[in-house]
Amino acid sequence: MYLCKKRSMTRFLLSLSITCFFLSAGYAQKITVAEDPAVQDIMATYTSGNKSKPYVKGWRVQILSTVDRQKFESVRASFKNRYPYVTTSWVHNRPYYKLRAGAFANKLDALRLQYLLRADFPGAYPAVDNEILAEEIIGSQDEE
Repeated sequence: MYLCKKRSMTRFLLSLSITCFFLSAGYAQKITVAEDPAVQDIMATYTSGNKSKPYVKGWRVQILSTVDRQKFESVRASFKNRYPYVTTSWVHNRPYYKLRAGAFANKLDALRLQYLLRADFPGAYPAVDNEILAEEIIGSQDEE
């Protein structure tokens, strides 16, 4: 008899606590954060400074670096033919013409592209690029 009362009391307390939990969960608390105006000014300056920079630092896969313009054009055309879905860019740092593919926020993503390209371009390697437009980054948050 005592065991039966204990079980019924346990069930009652359990159901009471579950009911209280669900009732209290229905009333969400509103939290207001009061920022110091100096913090708001600093954040506004930081945000506008970042928006004024057209370029971000990222990674590309360098396919070729050569002094021969004709070879550069030939490899560039070949690459676009084989991989039309991969964006390319090139840089001319005298005397070198550099062909680069993709635009990634991190090195791991550039390494994935390098892995895919290794059969056709075994000398390709990930390279840091400080002049990537933010909208060029593959897999950026804006594309979701």
